[in-house]
Amino acid sequence: MSWGTELWDQFDNLEKHTQWGIDILEKYIKFVKERTEIELSYAKQLRNLAKKYQPKKNSKEEEEYRYTACKAFLSTLNEMNDYAGQHEVISENMTSNITVELARYVQELKQERKSYFHDGRKAQQHIEICWKQLESSKRRFERDCKEADRAQQYFEKMDADINVTKADVEKARQQAQVRHQMAEDSKADYSSILQKFNHEQHEYYHTHIPNIFQKIQEMEERRIVRIGDSMKTYAEVDRQVIPIIGKCLDEIVKAAESIDQKNDSQLVIEAYKSGFEPPGDIEFEDYTQPMKRTVSDNSLSNSRGEGKPELKFGGKSKGKLWPFIKKNKSPKQQKEPLSHRFNEFMTSKPKIHCFRSLKRGGATPEDFSNLPPEQRRKKLQQKVDELNKEIQKEMDQRDAITKMKDVYLKNPQMGDPASLDHKLTEVSQNIEKLRLESQKFEAWLAEVEGRLPARSEQARRQSGMFDAQNPATVNNCAQDRESSPDGSYTEEQSQEGEGKVLATDFDDEFDEEEPLPAIGTCKALYTFEGQNEGTISVVEGETLYVIEEDKGDGWTRIRRNEDEEGYVPTSYVEVYLDKNAKGAKTYI
Repeated sequence: MSWGTELWDQFDNLEKHTQWGIDILEKYIKFVKERTEIELSYAKQLRNLAKKYQPKKNSKEEEEYRYTACKAFLSTLNEMNDYAGQHEVISENMTSNITVELARYVQELKQERKSYFHDGRKAQQHIEICWKQLESSKRRFERDCKEADRAQQYFEKMDADINVTKADVEKARQQAQVRHQMAEDSKADYSSILQKFNHEQHEYYHTHIPNIFQKIQEMEERRIVRIGDSMKTYAEVDRQVIPIIGKCLDEIVKAAESIDQKNDSQLVIEAYKSGFEPPGDIEFEDYTQPMKRTVSDNSLSNSRGEGKPELKFGGKSKGKLWPFIKKNKSPKQQKEPLSHRFNEFMTSKPKIHCFRSLKRGGATPEDFSNLPPEQRRKKLQQKVDELNKEIQKEMDQRDAITKMKDVYLKNPQMGDPASLDHKLTEVSQNIEKLRLESQKFEAWLAEVEGRLPARSEQARRQSGMFDAQNPATVNNCAQDRESSPDGSYTEEQSQEGEGKVLATDFDDEFDEEEPLPAIGTCKALYTFEGQNEGTISVVEGETLYVIEEDKGDGWTRIRRNEDEEGYVPTSYVEVYLDKNAKGAKTYI
């Protein structure tokens, strides 16, 4: 079916229809453009979302990503970045393959349509001019025929009238002949123009208009095909990224399947294991024999009574007590004998000054002795690894300088070898300092791991060269301290019989000591099992009284009631100090 034959008289409607087709194409272009904007916006939001939940560098969050579940989450965030990238690809491909191409095609289509309808209007104008010429010649022929007829009638009238002169009759006859000739000429002209018009009209309706309309039809069909191809491209652009998006989703599933709950549980053990041995059984103390009181294995007088001071290893020695706290008077614990209490007092008295002097610094001890053994071992190992990396870095720098010096020696024009001596000496000194520092931490690490006696005379002599470099953290009493299971410090027993002192009234005097006033309250954030001497067990959500604030050692002294008090880790409780309370001080 051809528009030229079927729609020969629908020029105006075809003009409207083709304009509507261009409007539809522009509407589709606008739709695709908005889709690309949505894809870009979605990709940007996905990237911002992934960035928002990325772990911050040098923060606690970065340490949490050691766990497999957190690693899987991090992998999901990374895959979301790739996922967002595919939406950016969709936007880019739709813009280049659809929006830009169709916009260019629309401009070409408008120009083509304009030229076709211009030709159509030109043909219309030509046929209208021919029609007007035909009408003009027709009217002229009609007028001349009427004039000739009137002239003939006038001649016949004059010729029949006997009163008219012969000259008048001849004049009328000549006038009639002229009019008749004019009518014949008009007839011939009209006939010629009519034939010409019929020919032009035939050409117009059977040649010109069909050709123009056929071109318009082909143009419109190309537009329809083009918009169909664009829709296929629209779907194909999406289909092209589906495999990559599928890979992203597969990687997320793979990361989820890599989660290992057993491995995470082991990491928790490694992160929080203290390395302490669980407390042993408490021996029965027979009070029916006043003169033969047995002392628990946990008392300090036990080892002294034997007269054989044993070597103790850091973190595993028994008989270590907090020298600066009041004994926890829990009803669940057996009341300790007088000799144990007196020995505790005698051994703890000289240590209060030493430990407080360490805490007033406010900084973590260089050897991490404030940490439990296992955590201390990890920190020391980490420090040793860091120092070894720095040593290797300095050695590489020294080798590079040495090579450069050799090049200068072989090629003096490139530089002065003596100019590198100062830098080489400086790097060598740095290496020596780092090695000494590494040896110091390795000695402490060996002490924690049990390869050396805990703070023996030999270890002290090895680390003595470093004491002068760190006067803020090393003092006279620090040479004789060691870690207790609960993070405090006690002194080694150096003399026999030091605790063999009897006092008949000391036990009662100790029990009647005036309790410290409460300086605030606290809420237990976690459950803490206070199994070591001087600590107290708390349950999550429990509210207690604060009687001594954390003085920089990581422990807070609390009280449950008049008979139960002790120390808990500061991180396990949320403290609410009463600023008006007596003794409420902040230690910095």
